[in-house]
Amino acid sequence: MKKIFLLACGFFLAACGSQPAAVSPAPSEPTPPLVSTLTLEQLQNAQYPIQSWDSHPLVQLQGSSYQNGTPDPANVEFAYIGMTDFYAFGDLSGDGVDEAAVMMLENFGGTGNFALLAIYANVNGQPVFLDAAFIDDRPLLNAVSINNGEVIVDAVIHGFEDGGCCPQMASVQRFTLTQNKLRRVHFISVTPDGKPRNIEILSPAQNTEASGSVILSGTVSVAPFENSLAYFIYNEAGNQLSAGPIPVNAPEFGAAGTFEAAVSLSDAPPGGAIYIEIKDQSAADGSLLAMASIKLLAR
Repeated sequence: MKKIFLLACGFFLAACGSQPAAVSPAPSEPTPPLVSTLTLEQLQNAQYPIQSWDSHPLVQLQGSSYQNGTPDPANVEFAYIGMTDFYAFGDLSGDGVDEAAVMMLENFGGTGNFALLAIYANVNGQPVFLDAAFIDDRPLLNAVSINNGEVIVDAVIHGFEDGGCCPQMASVQRFTLTQNKLRRVHFISVTPDGKPRNIEILSPAQNTEASGSVILSGTVSVAPFENSLAYFIYNEAGNQLSAGPIPVNAPEFGAAGTFEAAVSLSDAPPGGAIYIEIKDQSAADGSLLAMASIKLLAR
């Protein structure tokens, strides 16, 4: 009986051992890693459409600059485009892939050096120009950074009475990228006596649904001329829908104050995003002194 039992166990083990072994699937081709950040060298050799000319001709940077065929700055065809040392990488579109923000200079033979904030997307690992925003002529640039999906530009720009050589007004500007277009969402400047000129919108909250009208309320750190701000409503394409004044309550000119005003949304088509910008503009030349904005969903 013992012999039969051992033979049976032997046959059982042999049968088990004859089962085909599991076959691992053939290894697939490795997926190349996603390039999440462009390189400085790529930006220095990217294509750039000249923004100061209506035709926006596309030029090729080589080693961070471009100059057309004529070396004579007095020639009407002279053009020099240069990438500055101010740039930043970060995700502006929310897709997990970094864009690049670059400060560019455009010069056409005169004293003007027009500074523009340019945005490049990462398309299959290559820089592709998206949009640009004018900052100032001959500003003193301090920093460009990207934080929380916004580009922040710290620069000393020209006030109304500043000479072309010598900007005096410190400023911080914040931009977002909406449908591949730059949109300025906040602007702070500093008064000659060193006070930050800032507007804060306290209500409604960002991305609030609204219809008919909305109550805008907030604060100003420096009361504007004649205690009056202005609001502008834009659609997502950047077209202005309406505008009007917003009174400010402040004890005196230059003091901190508050505002609260009902703003009609009757010109805003339902079902889309709208942007309300509140601005403090210079009474001398209309230039921007402070600005805040809010995005609402019209319904």
